[in-house]
Amino acid sequence: MTLAKLKEKKSQTYSVEEYLEFDRASDERYEFVDGQIHLKAGESGNHGDISVNLAAELRFQLKGKDCRVRAKDTKVKSGSFAQKPNQKTKGMFSYPDLVVICGEPDYHDKHKDIVLNPSVIIEVLSDLTAEFDRTNKFTRYRIFNPTLSDYILVSQDKPLVEHFLRQTDDSWKVFIYYGLKKILKIESIECQLKLAEIYDRIKFSRQALAELADIINN
Repeated sequence: MTLAKLKEKKSQTYSVEEYLEFDRASDERYEFVDGQIHLKAGESGNHGDISVNLAAELRFQLKGKDCRVRAKDTKVKSGSFAQKPNQKTKGMFSYPDLVVICGEPDYHDKHKDIVLNPSVIIEVLSDLTAEFDRTNKFTRYRIFNPTLSDYILVSQDKPLVEHFLRQTDDSWKVFIYYGLKKILKIESIECQLKLAEIYDRIKFSRQALAELADIINN
């Protein structure tokens, strides 16, 4: 499917097969949510620096362990897709900013570009994606990715990290880390990430820091 055909079908739904054919042939990254195809937005400078900082720290700490970190070009499948070809429109294929896989990767098909067994997913938030990352996307991850133990949201405009942790009864707890002196502990993969390292080279505005201080002090 070409970009022209995608635009022609803008108001229609797509099958999983149509999406995968289009995404794999494209130089851009597209996500799939219930039959709709969405262009993955480009990253800001802060987003890029934070993502690289996270990848570098995780790569170093996971060396020699049975887990690996993948950056933004690995898709994750989340959804119970119908078996009939004309019904394969429900579900989600997403491109997390970072995904940690423990054990051997379990792939969707022979192309080996879609992972079924994520252990940790990290998203660097932006104004365009923050609400979806916190709600619809997280709901799908919780339900359809039972191997997922940790879901981490990293703000890019202030030193703030939200860590969602799966409990033994499948409920989730959230831990909030703020300020550059805090340390994010991901016990499932035996990693500790200093917020000072996550936000290395990031310059925050005085307004953003003041707003965070106001939230903390109230």
